[in-house]
Amino acid sequence: MKRRMLAGELYHADDPTLQSELTRAAGLSERYNATAHDDHAGRTALLLELLGSVGEGVVIRPPFRCDYGWNIRIGAGTFVNYDAVMLDVAPIELGASCQLATRVQLLTATHPLDPGPRRAGWESGAPITIGDNVWLGGGVIVCPGVTIGDDTVVGAGAVVTRDLPAGVLVAGVPARVLRRIGPEDRVEVPGLDHPAVFPP
Repeated sequence: MKRRMLAGELYHADDPTLQSELTRAAGLSERYNATAHDDHAGRTALLLELLGSVGEGVVIRPPFRCDYGWNIRIGAGTFVNYDAVMLDVAPIELGASCQLATRVQLLTATHPLDPGPRRAGWESGAPITIGDNVWLGGGVIVCPGVTIGDDTVVGAGAVVTRDLPAGVLVAGVPARVLRRIGPEDRVEVPGLDHPAVFPP
């Protein structure tokens, strides 16, 4: 069943191997979520054990929840705020310097529309890929199979059901592109070699 899951095929999550790996991730997550606020070394060590790849300077504020952990890769300098949920039955790739606000959900898991297989417990997953410097507002939900391009901003509460290009402002349910992020969004920030982008 693990092979089927990794191939994006229908599988049963009650498989003993998968259940063992879910238990491992749940234990590590519980320990991570119980760490003291100033225990930076302990948190880093647990993230490195739990996740597939963690870049330098990654911050994930607990509580944090995932399925397996090893199917999640996070680029350097990315910040994940409280209550993030990452269901990683398929790969989740987060780029560098991303900002995820509170209660963001990255959901690779899905189920058949056909009621028969769904009743029988079959499920599957499709990967989520998020580029560099992406900002996901509070409560954003990213659905299975979605890719989000570099520098894109997704407004709070949006539900992202399809791929998004780079450098756009997106909002709504389902999320839709409002406009490109352009020169009018660029402001001078002391100490930066290039203008920063601050969308409205």
